[in-house]
Amino acid sequence: MFKGILIEKDEAGYRTALRDIDEAGLPDGDVTVQVQYSTLNYKDALAITGKSPVVRRFPMVPGIDLVGTVEESRHPGYRAGDIVVLNGWGVGEVHWGGLAEKARLNGDWLVPLPTSFTPSQAMAIGTAGYTAMLCVMALERNGVTPDQGDILVTGAGGGVGSVAVALLSKLGYRVIATTGRMEEEPYLRQLGAAEVLSRDEFSAPGKPLAKERWAGAVDVVGSHVLANVCASMKYGGTVAACGLAGGMDLPASVAPFILRGVTLAGVDSVMCPRPRRLEAWQRLGRDLDIDKLGLIAHEIGLSEAIELAPAILAGKLRGRVIVDIGR
Repeated sequence: MFKGILIEKDEAGYRTALRDIDEAGLPDGDVTVQVQYSTLNYKDALAITGKSPVVRRFPMVPGIDLVGTVEESRHPGYRAGDIVVLNGWGVGEVHWGGLAEKARLNGDWLVPLPTSFTPSQAMAIGTAGYTAMLCVMALERNGVTPDQGDILVTGAGGGVGSVAVALLSKLGYRVIATTGRMEEEPYLRQLGAAEVLSRDEFSAPGKPLAKERWAGAVDVVGSHVLANVCASMKYGGTVAACGLAGGMDLPASVAPFILRGVTLAGVDSVMCPRPRRLEAWQRLGRDLDIDKLGLIAHEIGLSEAIELAPAILAGKLRGRVIVDIGR
């Protein structure tokens, strides 16, 4: 038996509880991991609360991130004692995830823990930080450089936004952060933001084209915010879009794309191919100021994760939440 958060759904309803789980119930996989840390992400909070149909198989252990030690392996790339990281691949949605003491996984989904990070630091980064790095890489692939002008980061107080601000500022970009919690301005400036704007400037319906302001942008919000960001991009600018915290819709026009040559670059972290994952983690080791992880993340115990999930959905928590599975 091992402890974990288990989500069940049947005639009695949707239930989430911390309980003892029989190891015989672990799903198929060629690597069994003793989990040390996981995280609490927006998607995990949706799964735990049942606010959105994130979970597609029941029962389910949530947790889209994990880091831990290989206990058993039939995969040629891993041996007992190796420390591995997992992000995405439908874990916590269709395959049991990281919010439990054990996980059994497909070894092809794993990457070795980068030597730059401790297990706790790797989860301070987690899917959110790795997604932020993929967004930075998307801007770079489209030729966005620091000399071209300001970079906008929406939802900057969250996990993706916080790491994106820290990464971009260290790489020499002038970063403008937006947030719905202006009391977080000192925090965002500590991460490297040159200016902090209220989300209210972007959340109402806007014009098809607005004044050119941004050379690039990282958007985690979607909906009217993303539409207004696209409308205010400089000629040839790029928006890396990776989230939908404000909605899945995009009430925009084609004007920014056909009149200003703007690129809307979609960024997916869940099914991202392994070579790009490895590149993103390597870049994080080089381009992220590890000292800032202390600002971005805070740690809770596994027993606290269910209680904190609604606060994640309400946007009340700053940065990243690390879950210590051992407490």
